[in-house]
Amino acid sequence: MARRNADLSREAAAPLATEERFALFRRYLRNRHAESEMVDMDIHEFASMIEETPVRSCVIDYFAPTEDGRRSLVAVCLTDVLDDGMSMVYSFYDPDAARTSLGTYAILDHVAIAREAGLPFVYLGYWVHGSPKMDYKSNFGALEIYRDGDWRKVGSPESYSTSLTAMQETEPVADQVAEIVLPGSVPVRLRIAGRRSSRTSAGSVGVPDPDIEKGDDIDR
Repeated sequence: MARRNADLSREAAAPLATEERFALFRRYLRNRHAESEMVDMDIHEFASMIEETPVRSCVIDYFAPTEDGRRSLVAVCLTDVLDDGMSMVYSFYDPDAARTSLGTYAILDHVAIAREAGLPFVYLGYWVHGSPKMDYKSNFGALEIYRDGDWRKVGSPESYSTSLTAMQETEPVADQVAEIVLPGSVPVRLRIAGRRSSRTSAGSVGVPDPDIEKGDDIDR
């Protein structure tokens, strides 16, 4: 995967809703999530998602070189920078470049960024077992889930299918987040379910990296 994306360049920038990012966002939604209500978002709603943040946020852009010597925006990650990690709020990419697994590459690149910054965690947002749009998250190694008031290794994703409770019976997300205790310095891990920032959406797309086995820590 790294070889397939070796020609990409990465830039971190302020969270601004530029026309270039919005155009890529629209293409991504129309191709990958045509049934979603988000597909009808206009530039003002996009700006609200990108720019209105109560925490420290950035946009990480990925560019590919073009034949005329310029570069083309192929992926964007809206990322919150937390005290203990990076939270990938929403990611989108060029649907024509899906074969290079840009979504997975962006997640693994965030792990590398977190490692370089000395941050122990990368948060992938919520996970719903059985959801085709979210199941990819359970394919990553070093994965933890916030459940029953504590962070724990995911283990077998299949074990969650019969134990999930109805939404109205679960503890409110705000209460779950309020009970989270910040951990000490540990190897970089991926986390799903409760997110520590106050945003409400998260996502990215990908498949497991063959060099990372489920349950293994991603050491600095």
